[in-house]
Amino acid sequence: MRILITNDDGINAPGLKVLHDIATEIAGDGGEVWTVAPAFEQSGVGHCISYTHPMMIAKLGERRFAAEGSPADCVLAGLYDVLPERPDLVLSGVNRGNNSGDNALYSGTLGGAMEAALQGLPAIAMSQYFGPDMADLDNPFEAAAATGADTVRAILGSGIGDTADYRLFYNVNFPPVPASGVKGHKVVAQGFRRDSFFGVEPHLSPSGRKFLWIKGGPQNTPTKPDTDVAANLDGYTSITPMRCDLTAHDALNELKARI
Repeated sequence: MRILITNDDGINAPGLKVLHDIATEIAGDGGEVWTVAPAFEQSGVGHCISYTHPMMIAKLGERRFAAEGSPADCVLAGLYDVLPERPDLVLSGVNRGNNSGDNALYSGTLGGAMEAALQGLPAIAMSQYFGPDMADLDNPFEAAAATGADTVRAILGSGIGDTADYRLFYNVNFPPVPASGVKGHKVVAQGFRRDSFFGVEPHLSPSGRKFLWIKGGPQNTPTKPDTDVAANLDGYTSITPMRCDLTAHDALNELKARI
């Protein structure tokens, strides 16, 4: 199996090494793992592409490349410049921090998986939830490292075929617990954290200029049962099938009738 991996934390992020180990196990003997990841951190860029300016790409080692662009850019670079043939699978992550609930909408990690799905490829985004139960761990990605390959195998082995124009991709979030505390995985919907929003916090520089820092809300706010955040906080790895189709299908017919 040929696998392309990327992330949004950057080419030197420890979570990318965890993902490479997962991908190597999935690819198997004789398989190939190709890395095309951002040269610098790209957290929060979503599905951004560098449409108005070029990006530099550099080979850092065998099947290892860094691009000055977003995760979606890296997928495009991998498909149309770096890899000799299309990959069988695209994996994105393992992100430092969760992409459950509303975080998924901002995530560059998911942006890489989205682009792969738009290109007609199977794609899985993976993120490691952080929390107080992990404070004493030498490796905060322990849960992802221990269970990531099995989670990927479960998704690939589900037998769910997909030929839709907007094909499926998967959002996986490992719980904020040690590997021994992972209870299993659950297929759940995307949740919504109430009263937990992004905002800004103003600060003055030494020169007196005003700068704004983007500030996130609490990450331990549970969501409704049978959704991702609730599952993660209960010790389960969440698996959420997603599509890039943004149509509100539940409102479509009523809106047609009223307009």
